[in-house]
Amino acid sequence: MRRPGSSSPLLLVSVLVLLSGLGVGCGQENGTSAAGPHTNVLLLLVDDLRPELGAYGHEEMVTPSIDRLAATGLTFRRAYVHQAVCAPSRISLLTGLRPDSTDAHHYATKLREVLPDAVTLPGHFKNHGYTTVGVRGKIFHHAEDGTGAWSRGPIQVEGEGHGRGYLTEAAIAKSKNSGQGPPFESPAVPDTAYEDGKVASRAVEQLRRLKEGPRPFFLAVGFKKPHLPFNAPQKYWDLYPRDEVQLPANHSPPENAPRWALTNYGELRNYADIPAQGPVPQTTAISLIRGYRASVSYIDAQVGRVLDALAENGLRENTAVVLWGDHGFKIGEHRNWSKHTNFEVDTRIPLIVRAPGMSAVGEDTEALVETVDLYPTLTDLASLPAPPQHQGQSFVPLLEAPARPWKEAVFGQYRRGGPDGTLGRTVRTDRYRYVEWVDLPSGAGQARELYDHRHDPWENVNLAGRGPYASLVDSLSAVLRDGWRGATPPVRDQ
Repeated sequence: MRRPGSSSPLLLVSVLVLLSGLGVGCGQENGTSAAGPHTNVLLLLVDDLRPELGAYGHEEMVTPSIDRLAATGLTFRRAYVHQAVCAPSRISLLTGLRPDSTDAHHYATKLREVLPDAVTLPGHFKNHGYTTVGVRGKIFHHAEDGTGAWSRGPIQVEGEGHGRGYLTEAAIAKSKNSGQGPPFESPAVPDTAYEDGKVASRAVEQLRRLKEGPRPFFLAVGFKKPHLPFNAPQKYWDLYPRDEVQLPANHSPPENAPRWALTNYGELRNYADIPAQGPVPQTTAISLIRGYRASVSYIDAQVGRVLDALAENGLRENTAVVLWGDHGFKIGEHRNWSKHTNFEVDTRIPLIVRAPGMSAVGEDTEALVETVDLYPTLTDLASLPAPPQHQGQSFVPLLEAPARPWKEAVFGQYRRGGPDGTLGRTVRTDRYRYVEWVDLPSGAGQARELYDHRHDPWENVNLAGRGPYASLVDSLSAVLRDGWRGATPPVRDQ
């Protein structure tokens, strides 16, 4: 735990809103009711960001801006997404609904095709008098999903380079030949040569404009890196000398893992110079890890520019700031790459929250929280009515008492092969991760996974199927069946 800061009471909200059921409602994103004297919101969304940051104890990472935010906020050390893939994860964030309710399981899923009437997070703020602005990068996975949610935007930057942002002639040539291009590049260019640098510039411009506005604001800023390809200016690569980069210690598949647990990492294999089958060569793997880390430091610098602008415009003291990653990412763990699994490395995310008046300044919390919790939390912080639909739990009480008892478990899933494929449901408790794989057409069980995080934090040995763990598997299976309603925090007077 870092040293606690001020013990002043939370000025905005100290009421825990407990859920007793689904409570799904619908509404239009064009309301005109006036907002009261509410706090502003700055939501920073980062694609494929692991909690491999200085603030999370990774001294090898150069992330001073995010670390600075953590020193003034609360760092959630055990925050999780519900699916380790972009569109479904963002749909859960922006609607407060879990995958069983969103029916979003694929990166190409469009929110308005599965939930045409759901009131999104920025739409709810807009309906209550906020000026809502989106700057992307990527906020919703598809631009049209945000239609009606924004007072301005989403603002898209221009001049993003060739294809996926390649700037060097060699990379552009490979992109034209292969369709996808190389998995990384490192030109000596300024930050604003790439899209995310331009996103930060537009966000800075919007903060200056919002400062003069008559209404409170909700500003969402979506960064694409460190998503593939790992393209970042050379100066960020220089932070990670090649001879200091190593493969992860668990560079092998988990013992006894079922075939559904891992993937053939097709996302990475689409790029030039990556073999279509078999392992990634070690020299390439080192470059990929280095490129991923360089991209993280590049994004950290862009986050810093936005945070600096918040302070320079006198908005820091009345703005709640959230940094959220849409899922984790494997960089060689389990001899695998990318996301698309139920493992800890894919489902655990960085989450840092700073709110005006909060007591837990500069602290960490081990409380289990989930992506769907952010919608009700932000409405609490802004003193708005509860979301019209959500299946999460406001964690505002943790901003006052980060060690208080909280959820007993968090839940996720990943589907293989579409509606006629196999679904893996997972539950993460304080000590264990448990997974059940089920054939969707028949409902028949296919396999189980059990990992003991006290002795095996990297999930290297699947204990399911071993006799001594049979009763534990049964009990965790019951927790999985009971679901999120059975794992809510204990009732306690606030």
